[in-house]
This record gives sequence, C-alpha cells and structure tokens, in this order.
Amino acid sequence: MDWWVNSVFMSAIAICCSLVLDALFGEPKKWHPLVGFGNVVYWLEEKINTPASRDTSKSKIKGSVAWLLVIFPFVGGVFWIVSWVSGSSSLWGFFFQVAILYLCIGQKSLLEHANWIHQPLKAGDLAEAREKVGWIVSRETEQMSEYQITSAAIESVLENGNDAVFGTLFWFVLLGAPGAVLFRLTNTLDAMWGYKNDRFNSFGFIAAKADDVMGYLPAKATAVSYAILGNTKQSMECWKAQAQACSSPNGGPVMTSGAGSLNIRIGGPAMYHGKMHNKIHMGSGELAKPEDIPRACRLVLRTSLLWCGALI
Repeated sequence: MDWWVNSVFMSAIAICCSLVLDALFGEPKKWHPLVGFGNVVYWLEEKINTPASRDTSKSKIKGSVAWLLVIFPFVGGVFWIVSWVSGSSSLWGFFFQVAILYLCIGQKSLLEHANWIHQPLKAGDLAEAREKVGWIVSRETEQMSEYQITSAAIESVLENGNDAVFGTLFWFVLLGAPGAVLFRLTNTLDAMWGYKNDRFNSFGFIAAKADDVMGYLPAKATAVSYAILGNTKQSMECWKAQAQACSSPNGGPVMTSGAGSLNIRIGGPAMYHGKMHNKIHMGSGELAKPEDIPRACRLVLRTSLLWCGALI
C-alpha cells in the first residue's frame, strides 16, 4: 500500500512539473518528436497502403502491422531508457519521466491555437478566423459563419483537452512515461489514419479502434471533471442524452459534458471532405459566442489543476 501511495504521489509531482514546463515553454518549436513520428508514419503509409491494396481483405492486416511497427519501437525504447535510468538513479529516472511527459502533453499549444481563432473573431475578421480554425479541424472552413467557427474552436478545445492533455496524464499515472507515449502515439495515429474514406477505411481500422479503447476511461474521467467544474447537473444530463448520438465514442461524452458545463450549445451541421454531416447540437443554453472560447480554455486549465490536486 505504501508503495502505491508513493507511486501516485510521485506521479502527481511529475505531472505538476510537466504542466509547469508546458506553461512556460510550450511545445518545442524545432525537432519535436511528434513531428518526426508523423513524418515516419506518413512515409510508411505511402509505401504500404497502395491504391491497389485498399478495401481488400489484406488492408486491415497491413494497417495492423503498420500500427505495431510505428508504435512499439518508440514505446519499447522509452520503457528501456526508463528502466535503465531508474536503475542507476531514481532522481534521474524521475527527471526523464518529467521530460517525456512534457513532450507528450500539448496544453499550451491547444490554448494558443484557440486564442488565435478568438482574436480575429473578436475583431470581426472572419476570413482570418476561418484560416486559423482550419489549422486545427478537418472540416471545410471557407464558408463558415461566426457561430460555426466558434463552435469548431470550442469542440476542438474540449475534445483535445482529453486527447492532448488528460488522456496522456491518465496513462502516465497508470504506466508511467511509456504509458503516456503509448497513448499519445495511438491518438496521433488515429488523427492520421482514422478516417472513414476510401484511403483509410480498412487500413486505419485498427488505429481508430486502438484510440477508442485507450481513450475510453480518460474520456469518462475528463467528462466528469468538466461537469464538476461547471453546471454539474446540466452537464451530466447533456452527457446522458446526447453523447450516444455523436460519431466519436470518446469525443461525445467530453464535448456534451463540457458544453453543458459551460451552459452553451455547440455543434450542428458541418461540411467534411465535400459532404454535409448532420451533427447534433451539444450542450444546453444559447448558441456559443466568441467570448465562450476563452471560457472553454479556462475549463481545461481548471481541470488540470483539479487532477493535480486530486492526485496529491
């Protein structure tokens, strides 16, 4: 029991240190490991997911093998280094885990992107706001209204709060730095391969399912946290009534709970890859306004503080 308590406490201290580093420095501007990982993933997919092999019986097998090839060398390498460093010095092992977690989380970057959308919206510059929101969403932005831009930004903040921050922290507590790396790379692969189109429908099947499985518990914990820090009753009601109608099994609870907590409505029809998707409205209250973007960002920040405090 004492070992478990000490482990959780050290995880809490490591999380606090990593969040402070992220708040001070943000993501590395050059040589970010996730960028290098993305380049490797893109190269490998182009080599083996050829047009002739798509939507064949072997496509899912190729996707599964590719997933293993790009995930486990990185996770295994981190596990080996953690074991080696911790064996020689527990202090250096702690520092290494803090550094890895810092590289895995992207809270400051997420909030900066949201602010880059909010500033032109506040100034009435829809053209620039459309350009900035296009950096973080996969939907078409050319004809977006002010509400659609605002909603897309808030959806991204709430959902990526789980994907880029809280899911990573969750798996760090369970499995240390290797767990954080495993979750972050799994989520990155889903973002690159998890599309339901001709190119990735079969090849990216395992990447999408792995992300659903690893994100299931963190998404629920994030949704509960969002509810605690706002309109709790309304948040839980929105989650219960609306989440199942969302296309993402993990994004649904997070976005419906977050919108309900903030007492706003987000979502609605959106254009993806030339096709209109009739997404439901999530949350309750008035349609989201530009000034609700900073409120969503503050909800993510307060959730980080809640998790650190709860662990300590």
